[in-house]
Amino acid sequence: MSLLRIYWRALAMLYPERWLSSLLAVANVAIAIVLLAEPILFGKVVDSLSKGQDSFPIIGFWAALGLFGILASVLVSVFADRLAHRQRLAAMSRAFDRAITLPISYHADLGSSRVVRTMLSGADALFALWLTFLRDHLAALVSVLFLVPTAIALDPRMAGILALLALLYTLANLEVIRRTQIGQARVERHNQEVSGRVGDVIGNVSVVQSYARLADEGAALRQLIGQLLTAQYPVVTWWALLTVLTRAAATVTMVAVFALGSVLAVRGEITVGEIVSFVGFAGLLIAKLDQLSGFVARIFVNAPTLQAYYDLVDASGWPLERSNAAPLQSVTGAVEYEDVTLRFAASEQGVFDLNFSASPGQAIALVGPTGSGKTTALALLQRLRDPQKGRITIDGVDIREATLTTLRQSIAVVFQDAGLFNRSIAENIRIGRVGSTDEEVEAAARLAEAHDFILQKPGGYQFVIGERGASLSGGERQRIAIARAILKNAPILILDEATSALDNETEAKIKRALEAVRRGRTTFIIAHRLSTVANADKIIVMENGRMMEVGNFRQLMEMGGAFARLVQAGEMKYPEQQTAA
Repeated sequence: MSLLRIYWRALAMLYPERWLSSLLAVANVAIAIVLLAEPILFGKVVDSLSKGQDSFPIIGFWAALGLFGILASVLVSVFADRLAHRQRLAAMSRAFDRAITLPISYHADLGSSRVVRTMLSGADALFALWLTFLRDHLAALVSVLFLVPTAIALDPRMAGILALLALLYTLANLEVIRRTQIGQARVERHNQEVSGRVGDVIGNVSVVQSYARLADEGAALRQLIGQLLTAQYPVVTWWALLTVLTRAAATVTMVAVFALGSVLAVRGEITVGEIVSFVGFAGLLIAKLDQLSGFVARIFVNAPTLQAYYDLVDASGWPLERSNAAPLQSVTGAVEYEDVTLRFAASEQGVFDLNFSASPGQAIALVGPTGSGKTTALALLQRLRDPQKGRITIDGVDIREATLTTLRQSIAVVFQDAGLFNRSIAENIRIGRVGSTDEEVEAAARLAEAHDFILQKPGGYQFVIGERGASLSGGERQRIAIARAILKNAPILILDEATSALDNETEAKIKRALEAVRRGRTTFIIAHRLSTVANADKIIVMENGRMMEVGNFRQLMEMGGAFARLVQAGEMKYPEQQTAA
């Protein structure tokens, strides 16, 4: 996207507040007129005094005009600030709303720290652009556009010097932009690498400290910073050179105005007051061109940041909901996979030709070695991905024809990683069903065998658990996640290694709770523990993305096939084996 398009799109984002933006634009035009009038009035006063005439009428008009300009400036400053702050938060909210709808693969590819940086840096860059444009640079632009024609009307010869200065400024800025455009994009990439590295290390600070990686990680970061500076220095040098050249041009312009004005004054072709006016014009033009040059530099430096922000908000939300999608009604939990195939891009991995069904209330266990496609198969049920062939139905309805909201309201998931927020225990459980009462939250916690340990925490249910539940043990985190799923009260339940982090005693408690919760619900279980899958109504053995065997525990053991080999090889572990591992 070109620099002009990036800039124009940023301004177009102010459309929701177009009336206030228009009012501020008019106020900026008024400020520009006042700025242009001041050198003219100054010259008139000088000519009036040199002729011994009464200059108070001009001074009075000048004072009134100045007061008007001050009021317009106050209006612009106050309302531009408020508008920019509102729109900054709106931009951040817009990016956030988009980010949380994007597929897991998007976040995995970019990294959470980079997505967060894109949101925050993009919103900050937009804020700075809007604020400086509305408060300073719009008036500067109008002043420059009006100044040269006004100067020409007074004296074309003197105006030529100002026009030449404006032309030199424009050409110099365009040349610097041309020479540094690629370099600035490289700088932004290095910035992303630095922020990504910092986020990665801070997010795993316990590992860094445990493995004595403090010096190594510090050295690695300093190396990235060195690469950033190496990329940044040429860009900074060009903009510094532009500053020197433009200031030199400004000095030459001021000298030229005095020199030409002196010659014309000696000839009687121009008054001293007009020379003073043109000196004022030159100073005004230099100041406003400096402002515009800085504004262009800011846009240029922030262009990669803004482009990354635009890419985020333009990213396609996935999966796409069909325009005729209908809400699922009174879901009983009948699930069927019909010839379902998903092959990952540029890979032989995926799931292939899945055909199985689950009746309401049944427990279906998916077992198999790591990478066999168990999690992928259940990700398709939640539409975290869509199959390339076949379909999945709930109560006979193709899930692609259902609204995403009702589909995901019908499914509760307990992940291997509990996925907790840096909020209170009650808030984490209440994510299962917003608006649930304290009594309902407590009831869910009791079913998940979490109530007793919660009461032992400072503040009980109001205890803030830290980032990703850092202040809780693995078993405690998992029980909070199970309570959350219980509170959701969905007809379909997915347990993705839900008891892997629990000791035998805790697992027994959770098993009793889950058996009660599973009644009347279709439950899908991914597990490596025999105690978890032994009582499943149906066990599906997967390997390389394909279904190898289907049956209950006794049937599969009697077959002596893939499932029996998993048990014999230790892939399916008894609880005591899991604990010892």
